[in-house]
Amino acid sequence: MTSKEPSFSVIMTVFDNARELEANLPAFLQQDYEPGYKVIVVDETSTDDTEDVLKILKQQNNHLYTTFLPKPDPHVTRRKLALTIGVKAATGNWIILTDITTPTPSADWLKDVAGVIDDNTGIVFGYYVKKGLCLQTFESIEEGSQFIRKAERKHAFGHRGKLFRYQRGLYDFIAMPSSQAHQVLSFFEQDINSGQLCGLRLSIACRNLFIR
Repeated sequence: MTSKEPSFSVIMTVFDNARELEANLPAFLQQDYEPGYKVIVVDETSTDDTEDVLKILKQQNNHLYTTFLPKPDPHVTRRKLALTIGVKAATGNWIILTDITTPTPSADWLKDVAGVIDDNTGIVFGYYVKKGLCLQTFESIEEGSQFIRKAERKHAFGHRGKLFRYQRGLYDFIAMPSSQAHQVLSFFEQDINSGQLCGLRLSIACRNLFIR
């Protein structure tokens, strides 16, 4: 354990995942973890009821923060863009990148992750197995980078029906210090330039202004 217990920002991206959000997101939002956490959901401009589901869940739980990506661009790999927007919204000193399609194993999920983090922990990989949760730690991002590079790669065409679908690795989530999140994202395939990020932030700010 670190000298100070970590606070977490849990980041996930969704696209037409209304059913999975209804089934699995409550488990992420009902963690028994006193140091604090926030769940950040980045909607990749879904075409189903995802937006409505998120609005309802947001009204019911103050741990949830939602944002979105603008209309899809077929020439841009969107998962890294979405995760980068999520990282920008993070407030915890540790970040967890995960997926809504798999629920957390228990309400003590964050406690379990915090239990393997100490001052020498650089990154944590989490695996949901039959007996519960298996956690693998490395002292540096570089040591674990080979697992990220192998997992976060383009896999043919069709990201849930869209261009550039990603094939996830064996891990179900990655946890890292928030200061190292951009380094982890750099191991993903598609680089993001400052112009793209600036455009995304402006689009998000304008939409939020009109919604409110």
